[in-house]
Amino acid sequence: MITIAIANQKGGVGKTTTAINIATAMAATGWRTLLIDLDPQGNASTGMGVGSEARDLSSYDLLVDEVPLSETIVKTGIPGLDLVPATVDLSGAEIELVSVEERAERLSRALHNHRGHDICFIDCPPSLGLLTLNALSAADTLLVPLQCEFFALEGLSQLLQTVERVQQALNPSLGITGIALTMFDRRNNLTDQVADDVRECLGNLVFETVIPRNVRLSEAPSHGMPALVYDHSCPGSRAYIALARELIGRLPRERKAA
Repeated sequence: MITIAIANQKGGVGKTTTAINIATAMAATGWRTLLIDLDPQGNASTGMGVGSEARDLSSYDLLVDEVPLSETIVKTGIPGLDLVPATVDLSGAEIELVSVEERAERLSRALHNHRGHDICFIDCPPSLGLLTLNALSAADTLLVPLQCEFFALEGLSQLLQTVERVQQALNPSLGITGIALTMFDRRNNLTDQVADDVRECLGNLVFETVIPRNVRLSEAPSHGMPALVYDHSCPGSRAYIALARELIGRLPRERKAA
């Protein structure tokens, strides 16, 4: 199983929207997909239609109580896509784990040798705290949603510095699959300028596919479904399908054969 953390310490950049839609796209192409909701807000769980009554065990139990991964997984309405949901209890996990040895490696141990899925996406909280460190420690690679706005590069540099520290101290093999530009608005000249600046700085690390501003992407979670199910023909859905195709092209060859 290849594990991809979807992270950006800035909130409101389309991180959860990216997580649920790219996971749906991967499942639709035949990958046995697992999505782990590691954000105490639980938006990925809600967006996948998994209500609070179905979250008896969650990513909190996985990290804090070390409940086996298989016991925390719930089915979603998407064939081939399973979920480890999150609850508000997760907000206390960072405090509860402070005194625990190897506290940043709890998730890595939980995922070790898991054979039930081909690919796993981890939806991280909008911070660079212990939950995100657990995700980066467990991940093979990182996907960064980056909003096309003025301060985007400043926030990205902070994230990349954290990745370097994780590589040095916890996970030497952690890579970066790519940067996904989100909330792209062709009517806004600043959006084009930011996209050009990001591509100039990071080159091929930036995905060719850009995710447009699209009202359907915003509406879908309120209906408990990914945009790819809510309206598969809208521009946002088509963009995430194209992004998933690009992502597959960047995965190691031996992983694709799975």
